[in-house]
Amino acid sequence: MSIKVDVSTFPLFINGEWVPAVSGETFDVHNPATGDVVAKVAKGNKYDVEKAVNAASAAFEQAEWRDMNPKDRSKLLYAIAHKIIANSKELIYLEAISSGGTVRRLSSSDVMQMADLFQTLGKFVLEYPFSETLPVPPFPGPAHNFVWREPIGVCAAITPWNMPMLIATWKIAPALAMGNTIVIKPASYTPLSTLKLAEIISEVVPKGVINVVTGSGNEVGEPLATHPKVDKIAFTGSTEVGRHIMSLASHTVKNTTLELGGKSPNILLEDADLNIALPGSLFGVFLHSGQLCESGTRLFVPDSLYEMVIEKLAELAGTLKLGNPLDPETDMGPVISSQQKETILSYIESGKKEGARLVCGGKEAVVEGCENGHFIEPTIFADVTNDMKIAREEIFGPVLSIIRYGELDDAIKMANDTIYGLAAGVWTKDVNKAYEVVRQLRAGVVWINDWHLLRNDAPFGGYKQSGIGREMGKYSLDAYTQLKHVHTSMVPDLHKRRWNQLLFSNLHET
Repeated sequence: MSIKVDVSTFPLFINGEWVPAVSGETFDVHNPATGDVVAKVAKGNKYDVEKAVNAASAAFEQAEWRDMNPKDRSKLLYAIAHKIIANSKELIYLEAISSGGTVRRLSSSDVMQMADLFQTLGKFVLEYPFSETLPVPPFPGPAHNFVWREPIGVCAAITPWNMPMLIATWKIAPALAMGNTIVIKPASYTPLSTLKLAEIISEVVPKGVINVVTGSGNEVGEPLATHPKVDKIAFTGSTEVGRHIMSLASHTVKNTTLELGGKSPNILLEDADLNIALPGSLFGVFLHSGQLCESGTRLFVPDSLYEMVIEKLAELAGTLKLGNPLDPETDMGPVISSQQKETILSYIESGKKEGARLVCGGKEAVVEGCENGHFIEPTIFADVTNDMKIAREEIFGPVLSIIRYGELDDAIKMANDTIYGLAAGVWTKDVNKAYEVVRQLRAGVVWINDWHLLRNDAPFGGYKQSGIGREMGKYSLDAYTQLKHVHTSMVPDLHKRRWNQLLFSNLHET
């Protein structure tokens, strides 16, 4: 299917077609690096959600899609991976001009990760236990029992603005791999790459299998979360909004996956290789201008290394080049919006007022050629205590809090003293010591001498208020299936069915 659309205007994508919003309204998408309007996108509402859900529901009822055999489904997933690579230049461009993600990161990481996820699930689906036979039970009588894993049905995905197309695939790929259909609501800041991704995928799946409705959370997200025909909802975003989504989904008792916020601790041990640990720690917090949920925003440093580490981190931060995301030389792009910029700056002011020492950064940056963009300098605070606002709340910006510790047990205790539990990190030359620390950290993923390295065959998700469920790998496939137990009796003689005597006292063997 080849769909031509004006690159400056993006309608909704429903049932394999580009369609305008029922209201006829649109909203503007801005480039956060320049402030320019880069696209006008259809402003959907509950009526558009109804159309999309009905299309997805009708597609799910088609046995050719729902009951596709694993071999054919694997081929389909590989075909999607190839199409992502073939369309990578457009996907990268659309994402860079709307999210502020650098082309260096998008081209060398995000697109490759997206394609690899579909290929990884293409392998897993061939060996997935869609049917499992249970042992013949000795009691109450001979029977054949097995468990089927079946697709859930219509899935809804609500995705964030920070890494929109990559995170969309975390929901799309397992949903399609298990035979579900999906309706996606991308963030209003960054809908462009998701719309293009849906068009690409629609070329290899039946109409209605993938749909995208753009618009606000109130007008699109809430109707999806409460729609009676939506069987599952997968959300990535803030913990605050996740709580609201969970509440809305409870009215129809939907299957729910939530990947929420984080305030990830990063523990530097005394024997750490600082040549690796210090750049790695800044990579952990400043990648994508700190707008990643698993960013290592709290760095715990031992007394013996404290001042030296602060000095060296400030030097390293000063080498980062802020610029236009389309420039391959750019290290850090803008934050997503003027509103987010002001929020981050307010957190920086809070840190100053609470007594943290501003080591570097701390203010808005002006970038030549991007004077209307939303840039913030890489910011490092020292002398932070774990009870300060900048150490408790998710800032979602390029702000690192350095916290001093004396004993390692104190660092671990402070690391766990948070409502979040998404990620954590440990830097040491002693791997066995690292494993001892890892065992005590309450987080869904822990890196040793690294950061941000997520694998498509490994689970990702959080402890505590960082979420519910796991994404990626075979673990994500389970989240897009439901279990059915099938029992077949092998006792043909009524009088030998002793369990029936629990009700009928006059049944006796003759």
